[in-house]
Amino acid sequence: MSDLSQIVKAYDIRGVVPDQWDEQAAAALGAGFAQFLTASHPSSTSVVIAHDMRASSPGLASAFARGVLSEGLGVVEAGLGSTDMLYFAAGSLGLPGAMFTASHNPAKYNGIKLCLAGAKPVGQESGLREIRDNAQRILDEATLIPAPAGARPEQHDVLADYARYLRELVDLAHIRPLKLVVDAGNGMGGYTVPAVLGDQVLGGLPLTIVPLYFELDGSFPNHEANPLEPKNLIDLQHAVVQHGADLGLAFDGDADRCFVIDERGEPVSPSAITALVAARELAKHPGETVIHNLITSSAVPEIIKENGGTPVRSRVGHSFIKADMARTNAVFGGEHSAHYYFREFWFADTGMLAAMHVLAALGGQPEPLSVLAGDFERYVASGEINSTVPDQKAKQQAVRAAYADAEVDELDGLTLTFADGAWVNLRASNTEPLLRLNVEAPTATRMAQLRDEVLGLIRS
Repeated sequence: MSDLSQIVKAYDIRGVVPDQWDEQAAAALGAGFAQFLTASHPSSTSVVIAHDMRASSPGLASAFARGVLSEGLGVVEAGLGSTDMLYFAAGSLGLPGAMFTASHNPAKYNGIKLCLAGAKPVGQESGLREIRDNAQRILDEATLIPAPAGARPEQHDVLADYARYLRELVDLAHIRPLKLVVDAGNGMGGYTVPAVLGDQVLGGLPLTIVPLYFELDGSFPNHEANPLEPKNLIDLQHAVVQHGADLGLAFDGDADRCFVIDERGEPVSPSAITALVAARELAKHPGETVIHNLITSSAVPEIIKENGGTPVRSRVGHSFIKADMARTNAVFGGEHSAHYYFREFWFADTGMLAAMHVLAALGGQPEPLSVLAGDFERYVASGEINSTVPDQKAKQQAVRAAYADAEVDELDGLTLTFADGAWVNLRASNTEPLLRLNVEAPTATRMAQLRDEVLGLIRS
């Protein structure tokens, strides 16, 4: 019997298949989701479902669909897709949705990202707890009923509509010719990139695409589909230089995050991409609000203000940034983890649209990406450094006491800001005895000095 509390997380559902959950649990979750929708969102008539390339995904998605049908709601099956393609379907069709993916996790994992109509997120505080409890009751009491006779999912291919919609948002038809290497990591970017950036579905663009690991393979035979880990970017970095490409793009397993490599093979920070896209969006929508989480570079709010926008800091985590996007009607939002959110995309995150903005910016001027991105890189960052400590709060207090002259902020963990513009953020993990450290400073010397001082206090 599945214990769903082990797999229902703060923002999604994720666990090992079949050890922690299986198709029986998926069917119960489908019925539990349908019960939640019927009770809390009675205008919902159907649920749109998509899945990634993992071996377990089609079976889990079909079982979930049976659970939805058993409660009298309809099912629209979109089939293979990226997470942002599912958000597109939920937004454009006005339906709640379920995406079967474990994103960048290893092959033995799978999960579900749920949303309401209009791609509104579902988390613990917005329905996920009720869905879990509904599903657990169905499992414990064995009360899942068969779907009504004749109830069948409706098949709906959204890939072409998704590609067309993104191309309407960012015009790439008139940029200078660019060569790019794309590392799909055997994930869903291998399915969506040829449709959006290539000529598989729509007309060709002035782009020469060198594909890397486009074969859909949920066993991830080449490297983990997690570009946040530097080791997973090495193949792309080499290929960009080898092919003399203008840039490289790396997508994670469900292709909702995108990392960028410049022509030298060097990573462009997600903060620089956030600032670049923010400047472009503010040029189209003057004076609007842009969201950034509190561990993006200080350059991000500076550049937002310089381009006439209003920066708003958010806590780390997509549920917080999506809530702030909706609350402020922000035109754009960016995170240090390479999640990028767009008002024109139902406030949801899409790595593909961010990549298209980078291509448009690069192809609209003559300089290489290293020069273009350099305009948005003003400070030196440490990257996130994790330390295992038994008492996170005590260590945070020790760091705070050591820097009594710093400005203190507790929006998300402990942030200390110094007179020279350097800052430190310490956030405790919710699930492990970890402290996560991020440091930024005007110079590499100052960053290293501050980083090493704080790590000394944490690890002493």
